Amino acid sequence: MTTLRRRSAQTLRAWAIFAVSAVATLSLSGCDQAPAGGTASGPELYELCTQCHGPNGLGNHHANTPAIAGLPAWYVEAQLIKFRSGQRGAHPDDITGMQMRPIARTLTSDVDVKTIAGFVSKMPRFRPEPRILDANPARGSALYKPCAACHGANGEGNEGTKAPPLQAQSDFYIATQLMHFRKGARGTHPEDATGGMMRPQATMLPDDEAARDIAAFIAQSK
Repeated sequence: MTTLRRRSAQTLRAWAIFAVSAVATLSLSGCDQAPAGGTASGPELYELCTQCHGPNGLGNHHANTPAIAGLPAWYVEAQLIKFRSGQRGAHPDDITGMQMRPIARTLTSDVDVKTIAGFVSKMPRFRPEPRILDANPARGSALYKPCAACHGANGEGNEGTKAPPLQAQSDFYIATQLMHFRKGARGTHPEDATGGMMRPQATMLPDDEAARDIAAFIAQSK
């Protein structure tokens, strides 16, 4: 298990290096600059995102990148703003967050953030293939009950509570983010209000296995 975790960490670091290199290459070529007379279009802005999230926004479990297709524009916009400002992606234990932050910072205007958020929100949503096959979804169902107050009984999300939908999210990513909240790699920045609300809930989980159980339950929810 230790060897597998070490290899996983090495894989994530390799993806992080690749992503940052891609940003540097595009910056040098001028591809991250808005066209004269206006900002870039959604498809143009999304080109860099395909490196990790894929052309259809379904994520990549090898790089631990989430499915983003069809996420609400308000949520995508909020997370991009957090990455740009350092509310997310600044903790050394959040490798994928650190990978995402420099990419988000290539969005040089608030208009570009809104444009890419709108584009992503209109991408067709698909239920990702489950990757966590050795967890206990029955236990996860019981552990999820407090989460329903914000995310909904079936993980449908709620803009009023700023809680994103979870139904079409990758199970491995949900588990990872719960672990990050639980251990303080996410949700500790003083300006991250919604993250600060989420972290106490995650710290109530008894162990990392509980995070995987919840993710497995959500993956099976309808």
